Amino acid sequence: MSDTREADGNGEKQGWRDRLWRIIFLSDTKVGQAFDVVLLFLIGGSVLVVMLDSVESLRNEYRSLFLGLEWVFTFVFTIEYVVRLMIVRKRRKYALSFFGIVDLISILPTYVAFLFSGSHYLMVIRILRLLRMFRVLKMAHHFGQSNLLLNSLRSSGPKISVFLFFILILVSIEGTLMYLVEGSSNPGFSSIPQSIYWAIVTVTTVGYGDVAPLTVVGKVLSSMIMLSGFAIIAVPAGIVITEIGRERAMLQMDGRKCGQCGWVGHDPGANFCKHCGNGLSNGHVES
Repeated sequence: MSDTREADGNGEKQGWRDRLWRIIFLSDTKVGQAFDVVLLFLIGGSVLVVMLDSVESLRNEYRSLFLGLEWVFTFVFTIEYVVRLMIVRKRRKYALSFFGIVDLISILPTYVAFLFSGSHYLMVIRILRLLRMFRVLKMAHHFGQSNLLLNSLRSSGPKISVFLFFILILVSIEGTLMYLVEGSSNPGFSSIPQSIYWAIVTVTTVGYGDVAPLTVVGKVLSSMIMLSGFAIIAVPAGIVITEIGRERAMLQMDGRKCGQCGWVGHDPGANFCKHCGNGLSNGHVES
């Protein structure tokens, strides 16, 4: 009898934890959706308080209110994080996941503020928790598009790295030339590093205006750098766009493997291997 009661008790305890887990981590029930909506409003409210607290006039007038609200939000989010750790099935996996790390970081700044003044403004990182709205609003399918973009950026990494290395060499040469041309008469080009900084600002078409050439030769050289900046900016965008097109094409290809050459990635509905010409029919490879 005691064993039965103990088993029933464990079952009720496990069922209670499963129901709570479903409410907190899923949004397929009305209670779970309500929890997520309330959580999103709390996150938005906490981020708004941090932003308003950075306005000096508001901070001087409502310092106590903002401080109290920050502690209320932090207390609620701390309880939520602890509960998540208690009921999650794989605690380590959750704690090291993206949302787990964001959940932890979102509550640390308030406590760290005791040691480092002003660190509570880092609570604005809580805005990352608003990514949960993709799940609440049934927008998870948009993550497929984000994966496409991330894969494209990852594939573009080596090419863009080579391009940036080339740009570094280019601005170093341009900065050195401007130092030789302007350095003796222009305090803005007092050193090669300072001149390289100017070259970077110019070639990216940012143009702060804090440093400007004075000599005719310097102005001619800077004009050439400005014109080249338009082409330089377009290169990384072209690389990424090309990779996005390639990723889209790969997603549209089927996974059939040619029995002749082993090629994988044929166009949908293709009758022959695009690599060796071996026949393909009915989704099977003709050997």
